[in-house]
Amino acid sequence: MRKVLVALDAAKGSAGCIDACVRLFAAAPPKSVILLHVQQLGGGPTLMHDRMSDTEIETLREELGRTEAFQQLEAKSLALLETHRKKLARRGIRGTRMIVRTGHVAEEILKAAKNEGAELIIIGNTRGAIAKLVMGDVVKAVTSRAEVPVLLAR
Repeated sequence: MRKVLVALDAAKGSAGCIDACVRLFAAAPPKSVILLHVQQLGGGPTLMHDRMSDTEIETLREELGRTEAFQQLEAKSLALLETHRKKLARRGIRGTRMIVRTGHVAEEILKAAKNEGAELIIIGNTRGAIAKLVMGDVVKAVTSRAEVPVLLAR
């Protein structure tokens, strides 16, 4: 396998994604691992966020991108990815790139996988039924629409 996309967030499922990646590729690491974090404007998933169009999100991102708060959010996302990048490096997986995107989480994961030529998507699956109802089920959306295999990690 040459390219793997690992979708990460601040939830406990991210640690499972990293562990799954390490176990799966212990003998033969992929050439490239793409660590992806999708920011949701407003600090987290909301019912309103899922009702915004991509154009509205991009307009909001452009407006907020000039603010200190958005820059802090970007720095926080990069720090999260860097923590996971270091874990992979300690376990022998290198060739890692970090990508931060803003938008609908499932859509951005699918776009990144396609744009980066990923051959596998690893995503965490730890949210309960109520959280999925309120925040939407990213895992279901990704698994049903991905053009490549999806590994669900716990």
